[in-house]
Amino acid sequence: MKPTWQHDIDAFVTYLVAEAGLSENTVAAYHRDLHDFANFLRETGTDSFREARRQNVIDYLGRLRKIGLKRSTVARKLTSVRQIYKFLLREELTDTDPTANVDGPQQSKRLPEVLSEQECMRLLQTPDTATPAGLRDAAMLTLLYATGLRVSELIGLDIHALNTEEQLIRVKGKGGKERLVPVAPVALEIVQQYMTTARAEFNKHADAAAIFLSSRGRPFSRVGFYMIMKRYVAEAGLPRTTSPHTLRHSFATHLLHGGADLRAIQEMLGHSSLSVTETYTHVSDPHKKKVYDASHPRAGRRSASDDEGLQ
Repeated sequence: MKPTWQHDIDAFVTYLVAEAGLSENTVAAYHRDLHDFANFLRETGTDSFREARRQNVIDYLGRLRKIGLKRSTVARKLTSVRQIYKFLLREELTDTDPTANVDGPQQSKRLPEVLSEQECMRLLQTPDTATPAGLRDAAMLTLLYATGLRVSELIGLDIHALNTEEQLIRVKGKGGKERLVPVAPVALEIVQQYMTTARAEFNKHADAAAIFLSSRGRPFSRVGFYMIMKRYVAEAGLPRTTSPHTLRHSFATHLLHGGADLRAIQEMLGHSSLSVTETYTHVSDPHKKKVYDASHPRAGRRSASDDEGLQ
């Protein structure tokens, strides 16, 4: 039986590849760092990430400094450890984060990557909807951006999840928690078009309940969907790091730009804590600056006297 720490690393690496869209080199670095931390824990009598405590992390950093690693390397290894605990907390596989309040080399905070509304539209319009596969792919991408679903939630949707009359979709999130998410009419339209004209092309098994089916007639895996999206990202000329999670971040950020309430966004995303959703307020700062510069009577017209008054 696979040890718990190995199971956690494998699940985290799958997430990095399928949802975060990180490069092979970055994923390999995470893999090495986490094996290094797991080996340290086992040497000190702790057999699982989930059993580690804050002192274990502090001792690990002490070991890294003692063997003379650069500050940047120590910071990277600590980041790897922080990230797997964030993942384990999100997946509700642990309820503690031993990296919390552990000081390390200062690192700039990385904000979620988002696409502009124009870039999102370019991506959604890339699949050839004249073909069954293209229509299916367009429906998946459109629904992902229109609802902010996690990719695991998207590929887990079954045909009974869609309520076309109420324009809602019933989503089963982490921990089996269900929530209702509104769906824009344009997204519903393309999903319905796929279901009525193209889904039968993929429905090779009479018992298939998933809305979206692969060429083999089975529900998509995370990696399978990511590989499809990766191709369209390249065709649309978008950054290589664009991933399914990028569309989730973009959905939330664009809602915030439009004046949506933060708690409403929290409910739609299925975040257990408002503090997670508040990340998007920081992403929105550049947008707010543009709005201010375009509309405020004093924006962009500061004089030398204005600067003197600030001193």
